[in-house]
Amino acid sequence: MKTLRNRRKTGARAEDLALAYLRARGLRLRTRNFSCRGGEIDLIMDHGDSLVFIEVRYRRRDDYGGGLESVDARKRGRIVRCARFYLHSHEKLSGRPARFDVVAVSPGQRPGEPRIHWIPNAFEAF
Repeated sequence: MKTLRNRRKTGARAEDLALAYLRARGLRLRTRNFSCRGGEIDLIMDHGDSLVFIEVRYRRRDDYGGGLESVDARKRGRIVRCARFYLHSHEKLSGRPARFDVVAVSPGQRPGEPRIHWIPNAFEAF
């Protein structure tokens, strides 16, 4: 399916942009596209002493809400379950503070200049 391939390509490009943006702000990549049975986490990074689980969302338009609004309760639950699995399988990290961020990527005012909005502590594990 051409559309699925294009969506994956667009998603990978948004992740690349988010990764570069976050690295420029001092975060260090630990893992990319960590998958478990219940879902996937786009980026897992270190920020100081904190372990950061990051969901990257790309939106061409904000008609139906932006990147943060698109991370609904069901998606948050999947991310949290996957983060717990990651921590369980990396026991030495389990004592570190952790947070969940969202990076929203959308087209900018000028072609080729995307708008990136980083939301630290976008939601909490419930």
